[in-house]
Amino acid sequence: MTKSIYPAYPPDLSDEQAQFLLTNLKDWSIAHGLAVRPAPSFVSQSQDPTGVLATSAPVTLFPSPFPRHCYEEGLAIQKAYNELYSAIARDEEWLKTVVEELAGVDDFVAKLWQIHLEVKREGYVQDLTLGLFRSDYMVHVDPKEADAKPEIKQVEFNTIASSFGGLSSKVSEMHKYLLSIDAYPPQATPIIKQDSLPQSKSVPSLAAGLAASHRAYGSSRSSHPLCVLFVVQGPERNVFDQRHLEYSLLAENGVRSFRVPFHKILSDTKLDSERNLIYSPPHAVGQSYEVTTIYYRAGYTPDDYAGEEEWTARLHLERSRAIKCPSILTHLAGCKKVQQVLATPHSPHLARFVPDEATAKRLLKTFAPIYPLDKSEAGLEARRLATDVGSASRYVLKPQREGGGNNIYRASIPPFLEKLAETNWPAYILMEMIEPPALNNVIIRNGEVQKGGVIGELGVYGVCLWRSGGQILENWEAGYLLRTKGDQSEEGGVAAGFGAVDSCCLIDA
Repeated sequence: MTKSIYPAYPPDLSDEQAQFLLTNLKDWSIAHGLAVRPAPSFVSQSQDPTGVLATSAPVTLFPSPFPRHCYEEGLAIQKAYNELYSAIARDEEWLKTVVEELAGVDDFVAKLWQIHLEVKREGYVQDLTLGLFRSDYMVHVDPKEADAKPEIKQVEFNTIASSFGGLSSKVSEMHKYLLSIDAYPPQATPIIKQDSLPQSKSVPSLAAGLAASHRAYGSSRSSHPLCVLFVVQGPERNVFDQRHLEYSLLAENGVRSFRVPFHKILSDTKLDSERNLIYSPPHAVGQSYEVTTIYYRAGYTPDDYAGEEEWTARLHLERSRAIKCPSILTHLAGCKKVQQVLATPHSPHLARFVPDEATAKRLLKTFAPIYPLDKSEAGLEARRLATDVGSASRYVLKPQREGGGNNIYRASIPPFLEKLAETNWPAYILMEMIEPPALNNVIIRNGEVQKGGVIGELGVYGVCLWRSGGQILENWEAGYLLRTKGDQSEEGGVAAGFGAVDSCCLIDA
């Protein structure tokens, strides 16, 4: 971390102030669905055998200061990122060259690609794809420059199961509420003001994206009523985050949706003769729906595929006429290897997808240097950096995985590679660490108060709906998420047990 660019923060609280603030935070969180299912380590299955209990999601007590121009740039550039990744997903030949580099060392990526090839041989029956994306950034202050200005650097781009859109809207509402009832002490109000707390619009915006896909599908071909299908993990700890989108989809757009655990896809859905996906709710015997859109909140990690049945289920869904969010090619476009190929210094690939030089330059400015671990010239340099304890301290090693908890950091990289067969090294990318400015906050997790240094990560959501031929039908920025973790934690996943949901307090820095 670099020196702080933020004002002294957060303010000290008296015991009475702290109690008032905590009580209102906890009550508001549960009352408004800012919640998760408790982790087994917090509430055992014997204490909650039916899985009905909920607890406040990990949140910050105060909104975290965030440079206004960094926040505004993250939101402003999202439409360009949506177009970039939709273009990558449409360029099968280019994506094939990237995937084939991974297929020999990453079975998960190889199996996803094989499903694409199998559906392609039969023939795709749906040319529309929906992306509910999230581009994640950290504030970076170059430690090598004395008067460096803060800027955003991309951590990763998520093309599947981009979570916390539901809770992000709620936590920004919560911080505004706490300010409005004077829960924050007077010494905080010069920093925390209503006009410095941007409201995240992620719930209505992401739900509107699902609704746009639902409409674009057209009329029913099977005579059954239409619906959207949420494909979820079971059990699902992050259920309330998803429910907020489901409720908005119905209340604001009039679109019915259903939740189906990934392992029940084959029992609860079927394909008719025209490959329309038909869902039969187990609770409504004799009633069936034609699925317009498959929204994946599962299937992004190898852990979701316990055996061949889950792979058969994924193929079953991909063969259908339903619009996929995302399609399997869009899922593959989110591989860390794609990010590396774009962001490796002097890479020519970005220009292939973004011909406008001004837009490409703007995107390039958000890239942190990333290297392959193959035997190319850049890869050999990365291997030297990653295996030396001194230089490795400036890097993070990332596999082709989503969900948090998968990365290897700094001094842990050389011993990790020493134990890993060298033939598997190309499955990883080496990314230069982003250097965020020092910041303090208070995190509330499982009822415990954790105060100290933190690091924030800004996620900007995007909605994009396109045809395989290249026509983009919908494209918009869809709100933001701020995740904050203790500065001793290298990971940021909230559901994975590392981060907390936060909101921005914009400052001029």
